[in-house]
Amino acid sequence: MKRLLATGLLFVFGAVSAHAAMIVRNIDYAVGDAKMQSVLVYDDSVVTPRPGLVMAPDWMGMNANQIALAKQIAGKDYVILVTDVYGTAVRPKTPEEAGAASGNMYKHRSDLRARVVAALAQLKAQAGKAPLEGKHWGAIGFCFGGAVALDLARTGADIAGVATFHGNLTTDDPALAKNIKAKVLAMNGADDSFTPESAILGFEKEMRDAKVDWQFINYGGAVHCFAIPTADNSVHGCQYDAKVAHRAFALMHSFFDEAFAGK
Repeated sequence: MKRLLATGLLFVFGAVSAHAAMIVRNIDYAVGDAKMQSVLVYDDSVVTPRPGLVMAPDWMGMNANQIALAKQIAGKDYVILVTDVYGTAVRPKTPEEAGAASGNMYKHRSDLRARVVAALAQLKAQAGKAPLEGKHWGAIGFCFGGAVALDLARTGADIAGVATFHGNLTTDDPALAKNIKAKVLAMNGADDSFTPESAILGFEKEMRDAKVDWQFINYGGAVHCFAIPTADNSVHGCQYDAKVAHRAFALMHSFFDEAFAGK
């Protein structure tokens, strides 16, 4: 499979092939009383059916930067649903607003899980309307979105793999890991001040105790946000790293190739 992202990220948001036709389509639905609007992204210039990925954004939630990143990741390899877990009434504009929004979801973790499970159902419902092969499903997440993607796996969702980038590894209930069916890849910046050693040790114990097929990768010299080209460097300890991002996305592709080959 061609790895558009592996080369494109070297130019931050490098141009997609001139012949690419990237589709961006809103998907509106409700979870309980909350109105959600996730965004479906895929390249329509080829008709080859492909796997579907739920993409959980960082704490800024749904915005143009996240959709642009989804385009780069999707390439011709995946159909991606950029997932709204805050609801349409919450669209953070500042780090302070993002902190409040993500903090509220951490306080209501069962609601968070219900919303990401609903997003996966919405993605699967696009089979026949988008170039999905309807068999292989996965999830990715960035920062706060890493916790969202891992929580999707912890629900026992029928997905083959979960890959997180500088994600929050903590859980409100380690026992939920026994439900995980997916392979798990957690990629972390070795100098990420947002991920204390206690969180790493807790995550590793959680995975071991549940006998999950898991990997934890530390990238030397990298800090939080290393995979996000539009990282807000005004947040101390948040910095994009093109070299590390290139390595991490290449690993993500090979991880999903293996995960999907086994299903």
